[in-house]
Amino acid sequence: MTAFIWDLDGTLLDSYEAILAAIGQALADTEYPFDKEAIRQQILATSVKDFFEKIEKADGKNLKPLYQKALPQFSGEIRLLPGAREILEWADQQGIEQFVFTHKDEEAHPLLDRLDLASYFREVVTASDGFARKPDPEALYYLMDKYQLDPHQTYYIGDRLLDIEAALAAGIHSINFLAHPDSQEISSLSTIQDLGIL
Repeated sequence: MTAFIWDLDGTLLDSYEAILAAIGQALADTEYPFDKEAIRQQILATSVKDFFEKIEKADGKNLKPLYQKALPQFSGEIRLLPGAREILEWADQQGIEQFVFTHKDEEAHPLLDRLDLASYFREVVTASDGFARKPDPEALYYLMDKYQLDPHQTYYIGDRLLDIEAALAAGIHSINFLAHPDSQEISSLSTIQDLGIL
């Protein structure tokens, strides 16, 4: 049976503006400049966690709690990316099993409830579940083992190189917004239907 494992931020959810706003608030009372585009590129290349870890390593300041405190006030600004609900519904109608593996913490669950998406997924794995972070494939292995997913019919769908690397490490297919020789590139979520998966 075909299975889709989805990333959230930048893949199904238009959330980077909310994330950047929360980072900006966390940095507001510090000497760190808020260069929005530079920070965007940094968190896309690595993660929000890595961004704050670099600051802490440089001078010992742990600003992540300030970010986590600020984020809920911006979560209402998180929206679905164009075509997200339609592709989830299409996959559901095709009998494709759907899961989530995200670096988001526990806030992913109420967010998916608010956006009326939770029912599409058999399981949602978040950072709070304690698995190694991407590109480590530990969480993907967990889902594959628990649900007996066929690696030849399982796809991890994301928007960053980390997502591609995690899929490749797990021995499953990659679908991604980035161009990569070992991944199927999409320009929009709707184009997943045209990849000849089924």
